[in-house]
Amino acid sequence: MKRLLVALAGVFTALSFSSCGYNTMVSKDENVKGKWAQVENAYQRRADLIPNLVATVKGAAEHEENTLTAVVEARAKATSVTVDPSNLSEEAIANYQQTQDALSQSIGRLLVSVEAYPDLKANSNFQELQAQLEGTENRISVERRAYNEAVQDYNTTVRSFPNNIMAGIFGFKAKGTFAATEGADKAPTVSF
Repeated sequence: MKRLLVALAGVFTALSFSSCGYNTMVSKDENVKGKWAQVENAYQRRADLIPNLVATVKGAAEHEENTLTAVVEARAKATSVTVDPSNLSEEAIANYQQTQDALSQSIGRLLVSVEAYPDLKANSNFQELQAQLEGTENRISVERRAYNEAVQDYNTTVRSFPNNIMAGIFGFKAKGTFAATEGADKAPTVSF
């Protein structure tokens, strides 16, 4: 009789762990980490394109050294900041995004300074790099959206009852998302 009770308790324990949501939370956590890797991949693509853009612009606009230096420095800083996928907190993502925003602003200033150089704007190499940067920015946006969706799904799972009990026991915590940057709600001013 005692063996039967121990066996039943073992079966009950095994069934309760299989239905406790642990495997679901692990699966969703891995999905979030995979989406984060894609975000980093898109940002790395941009960082890899920048030396080519700077070299192209430098050849035609050598006296814009300050702008070019700012882009190179912002790229170096952006590539030095990393986020551990096991610690995707709001603060870590905000810090990462802050360095990426600085790089975006530097690239924007570089592209604006190019307006003064019609020969460069007509250069097919520059046009191709500009198109690649535009495509990269779109990829970054898509990957950030996919990451945010995965985090929303994960956070909903680990915060919902009864999963939140098991999440607390096994250390699953809510993860941070990307948010719009300060001033993104205002349309930029375009003047010619």
